[in-house]
Amino acid sequence: MNAVITVFYDWSRLVAGYFAWAGPLAVRIVVGWVFLWSGWTKLHALPRMIENFREWGIPAPEFFTPLASGIECVGGILLLIGLLTRFAAVPMMIVMIVAIISAKLADVDSLETFLGFDEVAYFVMFAWLAIAGPGPVSVDHVVLKAFRPDRPPSDYGA
Repeated sequence: MNAVITVFYDWSRLVAGYFAWAGPLAVRIVVGWVFLWSGWTKLHALPRMIENFREWGIPAPEFFTPLASGIECVGGILLLIGLLTRFAAVPMMIVMIVAIISAKLADVDSLETFLGFDEVAYFVMFAWLAIAGPGPVSVDHVVLKAFRPDRPPSDYGA
């Protein structure tokens, strides 16, 4: 039994430790790229997007459409490079909550349906980045390492 524990728990934990940097990097690249281009596209189609926001019942669509689109675009860039990651993830979470409530909530007929929405998956990824941080392959890591050399590497995601 001890050999089973060693192989399935200790060995896999040890191997995974060498790749701990890959998880946050992969998530940042995926959501950063998706939202950079999603926001960019919405910013270049504002009249149509304002009408969509109006149809979804979002108040002041002339204000909130460019705001949400800008948050997506700028937030996507920040997440992609790993700069101000925890800060950028929070408004992105708020955009996803608004998207779920305004555009998706009427379609919910079960927990399975709700959890199947892309917006829920994005919300969870943003929440994870806000809590866990950007990881060691990020501008945040370089900045914190340069300006806080006295702190242990675990404080800045290494």
